[in-house]
Amino acid sequence: MLTDEKVIAQTYRWIEEFIIGMNICPFARREVVRGTVRIVVVRSQSEQVALQELMNEVAWLDEHQETETTLLVYPGLCAHFDDYLDFVDDAETLMSQQGCEGIYQLATFHPQYCFAGSDPADAENYTNRSPYPMLHILRESGLSDAIDRFGDTSIIPERNIQLMEKTGVSALQAILYTCMQSGD
Repeated sequence: MLTDEKVIAQTYRWIEEFIIGMNICPFARREVVRGTVRIVVVRSQSEQVALQELMNEVAWLDEHQETETTLLVYPGLCAHFDDYLDFVDDAETLMSQQGCEGIYQLATFHPQYCFAGSDPADAENYTNRSPYPMLHILRESGLSDAIDRFGDTSIIPERNIQLMEKTGVSALQAILYTCMQSGD
């Protein structure tokens, strides 16, 4: 059975082994060590309810300044990537309508993530592939601080693409598979 605890364990393993382990996001380790990352499993299969859950989490973050970032994980929603992209558009529109610009932003992850103009089989897509569809809510103030500490962030995407290509699709698939074995 796919319990919330199992989904969270799989997500944490993905963060630890992939995001931090391969240094995909140079800001992630600090927040994990500080314990400021929250993972919330959203079970709704309705996009409208899932959008309300997104705004509920934004309100929760407003009340809990000690939490830097939240990953909303949707194990039963948007299995197809095109549906996920529509959901992301709706989520960004809603956040803009609710006055979240300049306060929060979204990063997107999906098991079938595919950048525009790339082939679904391209290794570069793995920079945004995850065990489940996810929305990552980031505080813009924390992101600005992290960028100030890091320096030139424009090198990150190209470095990640090169790393994905060097690692290879088979090894990247194996990492995701291993993450999915957590919580058993």
